[in-house]
Amino acid sequence: MLQDRYGNDLSTSSATARDAYIDGVDRFLAAQAGAEGAFQQAVAADPDFTLAHLGLARVRQAVGRGKDAAEAFSVVKDNAGAMTAREVGHFNAFSLLLSGDGPGAYKAIRAHLLDHPRDAMIAQTCMGVFGMIGFSGQPGREAEQLAFTTSLAPHYGEDWWFLCQHGFSQVEAGQTKNAEANLERALALNPKNANAAHIRAHVYYEAGETQAGAAFMKDWMQDYDKGGALHCHISWHVALWAMEHGDIDQMWEVLDRDVAPGKAWGPALNIMTDMASLLYRAELAGVEVPKSRWAEVSRYATDVFPNPGIAFGDVHAALAHAMAGNMDALNRIRTDAKGPAADVVQTLADAFGAIAAERWADATKHLTAVMASHERIGGSRAQRDLLEYALLGTLLKQGATDDAKRLLAMRRPEKVRAGAIKGL
Repeated sequence: MLQDRYGNDLSTSSATARDAYIDGVDRFLAAQAGAEGAFQQAVAADPDFTLAHLGLARVRQAVGRGKDAAEAFSVVKDNAGAMTAREVGHFNAFSLLLSGDGPGAYKAIRAHLLDHPRDAMIAQTCMGVFGMIGFSGQPGREAEQLAFTTSLAPHYGEDWWFLCQHGFSQVEAGQTKNAEANLERALALNPKNANAAHIRAHVYYEAGETQAGAAFMKDWMQDYDKGGALHCHISWHVALWAMEHGDIDQMWEVLDRDVAPGKAWGPALNIMTDMASLLYRAELAGVEVPKSRWAEVSRYATDVFPNPGIAFGDVHAALAHAMAGNMDALNRIRTDAKGPAADVVQTLADAFGAIAAERWADATKHLTAVMASHERIGGSRAQRDLLEYALLGTLLKQGATDDAKRLLAMRRPEKVRAGAIKGL
């Protein structure tokens, strides 16, 4: 029987379909362009190849194309009786995932991995800060993420994809040196692995190595297709570093070319959150941000995420609406927040509303309330520095410079010299 790169049996007898499927999986795991096309080639070579259809559905779902994902999934659903046991595990997990049942999907995925730990397309759903664990809304989810990848480590060995994902768990849990070693190995095994390059950028960021990080990413990005799923978000890192070492022109250039709505290619969640984050962090650094910029992000957030439901997105949308003066949209998030992190979303919506109204003491109170638990909204430490720095900004507005300096030194000591906040 034909097998995938991880030694899992495949139900297709077509070597062409097998090769296209493996290519699609590798492109997806490396966040490289072309994964959807490769899965389509596998389906064309063998229309009855269940995992190729499911791969196509997963690629589309991962970038927020829910209707297209459902279309690919429906083909499998109509032929569910002919599946192998492993394919049934995929089908059940993705059925729950596409229906929005996160807790149910996570339970099914963990059960599936007990029998098939090297089923990378299933394991991938729980990886990173946007995965099933990252977006669970639960306290302590960074520790759970590290426990998850640690439990799988013996099954993957020197695999370029798994090494970088384990490294991400490590850097988010503060194990920066271990993460660096795994990421260097991952990049050596597959230099085109955008996930590894992106997570390596996080190691540079956490270490406060702005110049080294910017130089690394400038070199690596030269060959990265703009159609790659991480192109927008990696550009956010590049723009942040440009801002931190004072090159504001480059920051705007990168933002307008590779991050802004209509210019960036990538998941809408990345476009919206990266734009809102970059604009506010620019303001904190002393950059003048035109109101029209905020209005653009607020409109985009309303268009692509009209209803609250993803805490990480809701928080950034609330920021954009507040800064644009779109109080109706802000209040909608405040009142309609859903999910296990809804309380954090509501508190942060109040904080951003207070910031927009220049009620600095109120903003400080609301931001302080979530400092011990903001990992619940999802996202990385680097992304959630938006909240850490927003709190420092409110303290500076009240003349509490010493308090702001002390807080920065305690919570983000490696960022003290980053130049990320004017006045510190």
